[in-house]
Amino acid sequence: MEQKTKVVADEGKQEIRISRVFGLPLESLFKAYVVPEIIEQWMGTKVIKLECKRHGSYHFETTDPKGNKHGFNGTIHEFESNQKITRTFEMENTTFPVQLEFLEFQDINENNSKLDILIVFKSVSDRDNLLKLPFAFGLNMAHNKLEELFSN
Repeated sequence: MEQKTKVVADEGKQEIRISRVFGLPLESLFKAYVVPEIIEQWMGTKVIKLECKRHGSYHFETTDPKGNKHGFNGTIHEFESNQKITRTFEMENTTFPVQLEFLEFQDINENNSKLDILIVFKSVSDRDNLLKLPFAFGLNMAHNKLEELFSN
C-alpha cells in the first residue's frame, strides 16, 4: 500500500522534504502539533515541556519496548498559529546533530489541509544516516494515527 506521507530526499542534498494532505480541517492539524495531550496520542511520546511561541522550547521523551528512555528537544524560532512552525530538533544521546525544521500548514478546504516539512541537516551523510532508519515508515504510521484521532 502506498504511503500517504511523501518523503523526498534528493541525491546529494542536505534536506528531506515531507508532505501530506490530511482529511482534517487546518485547525485540527495544527492542534495535533501544539497541544501536548494530542501529541502524546499520535506520536506515542510524553511531552515534558512545550512552549508554543517564538523563542519557546520543547522536550519530548519516548520509551522503547525495552524500557529505555529517548529524549528529543529543540527551540522554536517562528510560531504562527495555523500557518508555520520553525524549530530545531535534537535527538538526545545520539550521534545525530541538530536539525532545522520548517513546518508549513495550508488550508485546502473546510475538511482538508496540507502539511509541508523541510528538514535541513548539517551534512548529506547525516541526512543519509537518518534515512537508513525506518524514518519514512514511522512518520507515515504516526500521521495515520493523527488522522484517525480526529476522525473518531
